[in-house]
Amino acid sequence: MPTVGVIVLVAATITAGLSAGLFYAYACSVMPGLARGDAKTFVEGMRGINVAILNGWFMATFLGAPLLAAVAGALHLRADLRSALPWVLAGFALLLVTLIVTGVVNVPLNNALEAGAADGSASFEELRSRFETVWVRWNVVRAVTSTAGFGCLVGALLARR
Repeated sequence: MPTVGVIVLVAATITAGLSAGLFYAYACSVMPGLARGDAKTFVEGMRGINVAILNGWFMATFLGAPLLAAVAGALHLRADLRSALPWVLAGFALLLVTLIVTGVVNVPLNNALEAGAADGSASFEELRSRFETVWVRWNVVRAVTSTAGFGCLVGALLARR
């Protein structure tokens, strides 16, 4: 029967994989798809996505991945489980970077896009030009860090064998 440490590590790995997949999907399909539209379509599309993504499933996954990785790290402090610990800690650190980038860069950009569109202070072209390049660049960072974090947690599972 699996131990609590294994169950938490598997849960951390699954949630990290879901987060990595989300940011990857944005990088290779959502943003390139929106980029094909005009500025109004782009801004309205992003505004709709930004509202839709704020739901319990996303939040549980996005916030759950680093939280579960931290708990898994604490559960792997025992000497007989330490072979997985460096992998768990690296995964946690990378998932934490993803969370920080989101909070420091992507969310403020989303909020600025919403505010500018809501009050009509800027044209759709201006809003898009202030948003798109920076948001896309930092989303690629999130895709890389979350995928690397997921990979580290997979490494932790393999190290436990």
